[in-house]
Amino acid sequence: MTDTPPPQPQQPADTPVGKVRSIGWTIFLSIITFSVWTWLWSFWNGDELKAYRPAGLGGLAYLLITILIHPVTMFLMASEVEQLYREDGREPEITTLWGLWFLLPIIGNIVWYVRIQRAINEFWIAHGADPNPSIA
Repeated sequence: MTDTPPPQPQQPADTPVGKVRSIGWTIFLSIITFSVWTWLWSFWNGDELKAYRPAGLGGLAYLLITILIHPVTMFLMASEVEQLYREDGREPEITTLWGLWFLLPIIGNIVWYVRIQRAINEFWIAHGADPNPSIA
């Protein structure tokens, strides 16, 4: 009797991967725009996650949630990224509980953005995205 791992789900070759985004620029632009940049960031990432993994919420939902009840975004996006990794047969770098960083004013948001964007970037690079980060 041999232990063979279960088959890993494979995304079709034409499944779009998202963009690798600069962590530093994301934080910088979020600060100087008084968090308006986070609205765009949430929209773009939510849209890319939905394009790759149809079970996601999508960009418009993330935009509205981020504008209206920002802390919820921190839990939902962490959950989607966690599922992204699990469905790919990989151990997730973050889990839904990472959303609890919202409890620490300012520093918690920075820690969360660094970790979530790093996890998203690494996933996209592993699936063929250009490793050179962009702003948008």
